Amino acid sequence: MSYIDGFVIAVPTANKQKFIELGAIRVIEGWGDDVPDGKVTDFRRAVQATAEETVAFSWGEWPDKATRDAGMKKMMDDPRMDPSIPGNPPMPFDGKRMIFGGFEQVVEVKA
Repeated sequence: MSYIDGFVIAVPTANKQKFIELGAIRVIEGWGDDVPDGKVTDFRRAVQATAEETVAFSWGEWPDKATRDAGMKKMMDDPRMDPSIPGNPPMPFDGKRMIFGGFEQVVEVKA
């Protein structure tokens, strides 16, 4: 089974076009459309989204965890990912409020 990385972030709604995808065998970027407020918790509160932000839900699929670990290291070591380097564009969201994790796939249901 493949290995999945999942992310939930608050993106300034005005930055929708700047939102970028980075490799894997499959990447899904979901732009919040029906993200209701909950009574105890919800996606918006989890990432402290403001009224000017939209919640994005993303996941990347890798062939396995070893490939994911190598790909993530390569990506994090890429100087183009460092917004403090002059000439690099700023990230289109506040990474400190991102929720993320890696998941071992256990079930897949296809129509």
